[in-house]
Amino acid sequence: MFLVLLGLPGAGKGTQAAFLAQHLGVAHITTGELFRENIRRGTELGEKARPYVESGRLVPDEITIAMLLERLQEPDCRRGCLLDGFPRTLAQARALDEALARRGQAIDLAVYLRVSEEELVRRLSGRWSCPTCGAVYHETNAPPRVPGVCDRDGSRLYQREDDRPEVVRTRLQVNMAQLQELLDHYRGQSKLREVDGEQPVEAVREQLLALLAPAQER
Repeated sequence: MFLVLLGLPGAGKGTQAAFLAQHLGVAHITTGELFRENIRRGTELGEKARPYVESGRLVPDEITIAMLLERLQEPDCRRGCLLDGFPRTLAQARALDEALARRGQAIDLAVYLRVSEEELVRRLSGRWSCPTCGAVYHETNAPPRVPGVCDRDGSRLYQREDDRPEVVRTRLQVNMAQLQELLDHYRGQSKLREVDGEQPVEAVREQLLALLAPAQER
């Protein structure tokens, strides 16, 4: 089973993807972890991605796609995977379709966590991140045990300048333009499903499991 979880920043993809991957017994792949692992190992692709990651810029499609295709060759992807944060662009989606088709495989479903702009601004404006492990916290929804300190590794948390409300709105509008192309792409393949991401976490999870049940039976 190959699944794509789509949504704007703050929609809750990471929370739901981690649960779903464990429930389904498939690999959970995020572009952030791909970048960090390749940079840590000093791979050729990691060195190409390093300046983009360190400066906060988007890593070019060709680097991201090459990393993902290498990752899909690993043993834990034999039963499939759940892609969280990939594809981000229509070019990435098409490249992924072509790569899977060469292996006689295809994306089974693309699920969109739909959340309003106002709710996303509220969620993102209170966000704090760990610079070491990438863990994300929220002042009210998911605070760390010790204020300003990562639960996982003790690093000092930081808040990005672009988490200010006015900047968040602009970023969401830009991201939505790219996301809309992806939604149209998977809708055209009759693979797109939508879930209201403003529901409580458990309600979103139950709806996702209900959507995935028919795909598991195929």
